[in-house]
Amino acid sequence: MSTPIAVDAPAKLNLYLHIVGRNSEGYHLLESLVAFTRSGDRLSAAPAETLGLETDGPFAAPLRETADEDNLVLKAARRLEAWASAEGHRVPGARLHLDKILPVASGIGGGSADAAAALLALKQLWHLPIAMDALLALAQSLGSDVPACVAGEAALMEGVGERLSPVPALPSVPVLLVNPGVALPVYRAFRETCAIEPGTRLKPIGPFADAAQLSAALGETRNDLEVPAIALCPPIAAVLRALEASSALFWRMSGSGATCFGLFADPVAATIAAAQLKQDQPGWWVLPTALRGAV
Repeated sequence: MSTPIAVDAPAKLNLYLHIVGRNSEGYHLLESLVAFTRSGDRLSAAPAETLGLETDGPFAAPLRETADEDNLVLKAARRLEAWASAEGHRVPGARLHLDKILPVASGIGGGSADAAAALLALKQLWHLPIAMDALLALAQSLGSDVPACVAGEAALMEGVGERLSPVPALPSVPVLLVNPGVALPVYRAFRETCAIEPGTRLKPIGPFADAAQLSAALGETRNDLEVPAIALCPPIAAVLRALEASSALFWRMSGSGATCFGLFADPVAATIAAAQLKQDQPGWWVLPTALRGAV
């Protein structure tokens, strides 16, 4: 019980995101190929008398201003604590520490990944015998992206995020993440401004041998939130144009934005593109990384 538990909270990418309907409660139904990068936030959990959270890192300030009851990491911790109590397990408190590297509300699952990391870290710290199905159900109650972040593997995500299907391992493609520095209520904008196109969409899931194959397959897909996001935030279009002008093989907005990603043939090309973007747009957040993959 005395050893802190550290868990990565990697950035989540929606390589494509198709909105295919809406359920009876008004939530969008989606089809998305979800992948994770080698970079992200990091959360640790250590024994303590009470439950608390400390946040550091370049994007810690917005979270420090968030009320505890609205903080997704603390919500996750309290729901796992409640599950433990209901199952007859007595658990101590925990001191959670979050190193916040990813921008807040940026379409790359930062908050969801942090909540998932809290669940995984506390499961270990408290030695809870919670089955994965129960953990995923608890994660679903926190948000549509949290189950995928708990699983932590590339997957086809459907429904409102609760249906995860395994896909062949993705190649470790170099990726450049770029955000112009905005947070957007894109799902509401999509509901108000865009019609949902019914019918079956192409859902490529691999296997993909390399960046070129992955990029070609993604070219047959869409992110249905990209158009309303650009209408709300024109700088997203500037980010996409900048990625197009680089040596990226493919570029797209992730999730509900405003972070965009570019896929590259090799890490040197991604690093060069990152350096150029940082020089041209010093106000943008730019991070070269790679997909978590098998090869």
